[in-house]
Amino acid sequence: MKVTSHAVTPIATGNDTTDAALNKAASSLHGAVDRVAAAADDAARKVAPAIDRAAEAAHQVVDKAAGAAAPTAAWLNEQSNSLRATQRTAAADAGQYIAAHPWKSVACALAAGYFIGRFIR
Repeated sequence: MKVTSHAVTPIATGNDTTDAALNKAASSLHGAVDRVAAAADDAARKVAPAIDRAAEAAHQVVDKAAGAAAPTAAWLNEQSNSLRATQRTAAADAGQYIAAHPWKSVACALAAGYFIGRFIR
């Protein structure tokens, strides 16, 4: 923020004493506003490095979290791929067994259904 000093525009009312008092008051107010603006500018300059440091620290925390999460995500992806392969193998094996032994499969399914039904009641 750039502080600019404003020129005081003389106030003319027709009375020299009143004019002088008004001009002095206006000049004082302009000076006060300029000092407040300068103080705000100085405070902003002092705070900016702290904000930059806080932002950098936050970026580092996010980077560390991402770095820690990446191996876990890779492991989970690997485990899900392994689980999918196991599921496909089990489904294929079950299909082959059912095709090889259809009556045993039907009997096992009926027995499992009966016991599950009895257990749920």
